[in-house]
Amino acid sequence: MASSNDIRATFLDYFARNGHSVVESSPLVPRNDPTLMFTNSGMVQFKNVFTGQERRPYSRAATAQKCVRAGGKHNDLDNVGYTARHHTFFEMLGNFSFGDYFKEQAITHAWTLLTKDFGLPADKLMVTVYHEDEEAAALWRRIAGLPDDRIIRIATSDNFWRMGDTGPCGPCSEIFYDHGPSIPGGPPGSPDEDGDRFIEIWNLVFMQYEEGPPGTRTALPRPSIDTGMGLERFAAILQGKHNNYDTDTLRALILASAEATGRDPDGVEKTSHRVIADHLRSSCFLIADGVLPSNEGRGYVVRRIMRRAMRHAYQMGAAEPLMPRLVPALVRQMGQAYPELTRAQALMTDTLRLEETRFRSLLERGLHLLAEETGKLGEGQVLAGDVAFKLYDTYGFPLDLTQDALREQGRTVDVSGFEEAMAEQRTRARAAWAGSGDAATDRVWFDLKEKVGATEFLGYATESAEGEILAIVVDGATVADAMAGSEVAVILNQTPFYAESGGQVGDQGLITGADGLVIAVTDTQKKLGDLFVHYGRVESGLARPGFAVQAKVDHTRRGAIRAHHSATHLLHEALRRQLGTHVAQKGSLNAPDRLRFDISHPKPVTAEELAIVEAEVNARIRENSAVTTRLMTPDAAVAEGAMALFGEKYGDEVRVVSMGDGDGERGAYSIELCGGTHVGRTGDIGLLRIVGETGVSAGVRRIEAVAAESAFLSLRETERLLDEAAAALKVPAAQLPARIAALVEDRKKLERQLSEAQKKLATGDGAAAIEEIAGVKLAARNLGDVSPRDLKGLAETIGKQIESGVVALVSTAEGKLSIVVSVSDDLTSRINAVDLVRAAAEAAGGKGGGGRPNLGQAGGPDGTLADAALDAVRAKLAA
Repeated sequence: MASSNDIRATFLDYFARNGHSVVESSPLVPRNDPTLMFTNSGMVQFKNVFTGQERRPYSRAATAQKCVRAGGKHNDLDNVGYTARHHTFFEMLGNFSFGDYFKEQAITHAWTLLTKDFGLPADKLMVTVYHEDEEAAALWRRIAGLPDDRIIRIATSDNFWRMGDTGPCGPCSEIFYDHGPSIPGGPPGSPDEDGDRFIEIWNLVFMQYEEGPPGTRTALPRPSIDTGMGLERFAAILQGKHNNYDTDTLRALILASAEATGRDPDGVEKTSHRVIADHLRSSCFLIADGVLPSNEGRGYVVRRIMRRAMRHAYQMGAAEPLMPRLVPALVRQMGQAYPELTRAQALMTDTLRLEETRFRSLLERGLHLLAEETGKLGEGQVLAGDVAFKLYDTYGFPLDLTQDALREQGRTVDVSGFEEAMAEQRTRARAAWAGSGDAATDRVWFDLKEKVGATEFLGYATESAEGEILAIVVDGATVADAMAGSEVAVILNQTPFYAESGGQVGDQGLITGADGLVIAVTDTQKKLGDLFVHYGRVESGLARPGFAVQAKVDHTRRGAIRAHHSATHLLHEALRRQLGTHVAQKGSLNAPDRLRFDISHPKPVTAEELAIVEAEVNARIRENSAVTTRLMTPDAAVAEGAMALFGEKYGDEVRVVSMGDGDGERGAYSIELCGGTHVGRTGDIGLLRIVGETGVSAGVRRIEAVAAESAFLSLRETERLLDEAAAALKVPAAQLPARIAALVEDRKKLERQLSEAQKKLATGDGAAAIEEIAGVKLAARNLGDVSPRDLKGLAETIGKQIESGVVALVSTAEGKLSIVVSVSDDLTSRINAVDLVRAAAEAAGGKGGGGRPNLGQAGGPDGTLADAALDAVRAKLAA
């Protein structure tokens, strides 16, 4: 029997042998189609190739594409587990031609692969074609030898594919497998076509037209091929099954569920096992692609999927969380084909355990309430909408989960009543916000949040994605459009741009669109918690809500920010280990060119301590260990040793970032609660260099550092300065310390000699240059560049020489004026040194002066007025 893995490999090998590039499955979150919640077909990743917006190095491709249909118009959630072929997660095998081969080769490939490589009996196959596509019908007759009664012409849109209202389109041809007359059902196009006898296994789209305005259609210059074959339903055929849940992969998961719960896989609870198997796949693949449960957007959908399966697990009596225990079975089945499952196994397990543990605590009370309310109802009576809303609002039961539970009782919910209760809650929230004291200018953000909802952040997994402009704000008000030159704030439905929070600065980059639209994004901020606002300028084109755009983060800048943010985590732990566990973060900045980290510490961090910390961080960087992220409750994270960061607000679930090898007590060197973006491995940081340590306030020290390219640039600049200094001193760089020390000592010696010479010159002969004014001896001297700090000592020396009198000394060092006046003790009763020095300062353009009656000092901004200052002392004495 061919396994699902064998089928996938055979398909890809066939097309690889026939000149096709085997392309990896794209992520489940589309990067190139903002209209899709999840990738739901194989052609999604090639959309821009088909429309000509993108070129690839190949013209033929084949893929095994993982797909999810659980939201929007492609929503199979309610049918999963109850039908044979509905899934939230499935795999689509496909081959594609981008203007290379067309119908003849596509039909040849399909027929050869099915009948020769897979060995299907030709008489079990039949096809449909669009009723106007006689070319395809003729090719099926010639290539496959099919008679006309097994080539069914379909006149409806089922056999004509369109990408949208305009754009590429073309007829389809579907291949069906006939299970034989023992299975009820008729051929496609017949009244009983919905039976299970004839099963569609492959759809070939012949993309040959361009759809224009209504009524216009032109031939494409390079027709293309887009095909899709569902792996699960094709595996059912090759494995002789009529139900996809009986195929090997899904059956293995069902058996794992049965073993874990002790419940018969084919008994009365078989639907529950099927729901769990299907939802395990979609939940784990979405988690592996970065979609974590939340209350908004894609995260809300994955939470709905998880909780639907978890309700079935609870009803089967699972005593402990079931979903995380099934992860190993999924990885064994699909991890080889999809390595991301193996890489994310820990994250998947932790996320499912957290979600199921939290939900089980709510589930019992919620189901009790539901049982109470339904017990009051008559047979077939609907559940009131306000009760369904209470289940949602209080116990986290989305409406479809309540509907699913009631479905088993043959009941429904008053949906209009539920929506009315939801609207009332929004009104109450709006009223509460209006009275909260927030600035009136922020009302626009509340209005937008209420209208468009939260922004879907894609930036953990990608730096580029398509989005749709939901709103444009200019000068605090929403506008219908914005022309080139406008300063704008743009809201997208989804974005790879990180909005500033947790010390990490917001991303910059470009938002581009059709007709030359370019918006240069200079900052990204959060409003109301989860509304991402892209601030920037329309450089060209016209921006308008509803436009599809490409949002691309500045990769180099984001990479530098990631390095600094990740280095901060390592720095935090190294500081705690070196200085003590009292060290706690008091603030941070993670920018592209530097990091700033404030910590609680009572004294300066010494140079030796900083050197030890820096060395330890760089040792951890060189370990090049993986940086992992898990979703946990704040309490569980802290219990595991994670540090909460200063100033952060944490909800019921947090991202826990771990890096560095553990030491036995902890699973990792650094474990922190953090919602920022980080490097993949510590080695990506490159290097950390501490460049500064200062005090910020009492008990708070600030460490400044650079990492990655900034650290190398810092080292290079230091090296350049050393080289310049060595060249100036004409010694090798290694001899600089000794040479500088010698120069410093020489300078000190010269300064001492100069000081002594100046003192001798200043004092000289005590009788020299002595004036007498009003019977008082005055020694008034301009000492030029003598240091101001030497004036007092010199005044004291000269004062002793003249015994009784006044000494007035002025220094003009560095172009400024300093003056000291001393008065002998026998004269202080009638002459005050402070009065004299103030007169001198005023004459020199200064103000004030102070001291004691026997010694005053003052200064002035202009040293050229030294003589005027001394003349003012003379005048004051003569008065």
